[in-house]
Amino acid sequence: MRVSVVATLLNEGQSLRALLDSLVAQTRPADEVVISDGGSTDDSLAILEEYSAEGRLPLSVISAPGSSISQGRNAAIRAAAGPVIAATDAGVRLSPHWLERLVAPIEAGSATAAGFFRPDPRTVFETAVGATVLPDTDDIDANTFLPSSRSVAFLKESWEAAGGYPEDLDYCEDLIFDFRLRDRHGPFPFVPDAVAYFRPRESLGAFFLQYYRYARGDGKADLWRLRHAVRYSTYLVGIPLVAWLGACWSPWFWALLLLGVAGYLRRPVQRLWPALPTLSFKDRLVALASIPVIRLVGDLAKMTGYPVGVWWRLTKGRAGARADAEAGQRAARSQ
Repeated sequence: MRVSVVATLLNEGQSLRALLDSLVAQTRPADEVVISDGGSTDDSLAILEEYSAEGRLPLSVISAPGSSISQGRNAAIRAAAGPVIAATDAGVRLSPHWLERLVAPIEAGSATAAGFFRPDPRTVFETAVGATVLPDTDDIDANTFLPSSRSVAFLKESWEAAGGYPEDLDYCEDLIFDFRLRDRHGPFPFVPDAVAYFRPRESLGAFFLQYYRYARGDGKADLWRLRHAVRYSTYLVGIPLVAWLGACWSPWFWALLLLGVAGYLRRPVQRLWPALPTLSFKDRLVALASIPVIRLVGDLAKMTGYPVGVWWRLTKGRAGARADAEAGQRAARSQ
């Protein structure tokens, strides 16, 4: 089956070669690679022209200045000639067997397939971020897993029937698209070894902005109401109440709080543990100490961004909001 790899791009000159080289090295080469550029002003387009001119990839580039990620993805898929679409992002590198493994379920008769993603850290802080916020395969329930569009495949006809990626959303658009595909075709066949590696955010400020935007996207798309409600309840009611009771009544309440914090940090520490032997003693301490800070900053970012997205949805609305919200709530209840 002819397979088209699609991706969007905006000023990824520093990381683009890693993606292109990993596509060149695939054990199952793409029949075509379609990249939608949102108006890059760095050397991204020159790099794409270099790979195309040298014949290293069957590459075509769509110029779409000012387009959103959803608009860029839809444009690339619309231009793709293959009946099978494999989506990824600029800024990642792909495992050598990525495409071969990812499209295997579709070649066997499925309409969709979910690949996986892993961190590709360069610093101790990035290692801690990856362990804190990114799941491992042990954390995944294959029956409910919703893939990132860093690593997903589907039939082009299924994309068209689902209405494509929602172009009025700037974040969480791939989740809404996942919901639509899962409503039509059932759970995504999970392919854990079809891996896209990407670099975590390099600073707390960049990390805060990333998760602020994710949570704002949740609010816009009406996703994960219960998760956000639990987070607000924990920080605004639960923790102050436990602290007050501990101060007024008994130190046992402080022990309860510490146990809760330990439980909250347990899984990130477990994911970080295999990387610790590769770090110096000082870096191990820094990585472990970074986990609670990353957790706290991420939660604050989510609590800041979510109401902004809700306000946008309530005041401005969005096309198809009701149908997408209902799909999101169904998916949330099934998690």
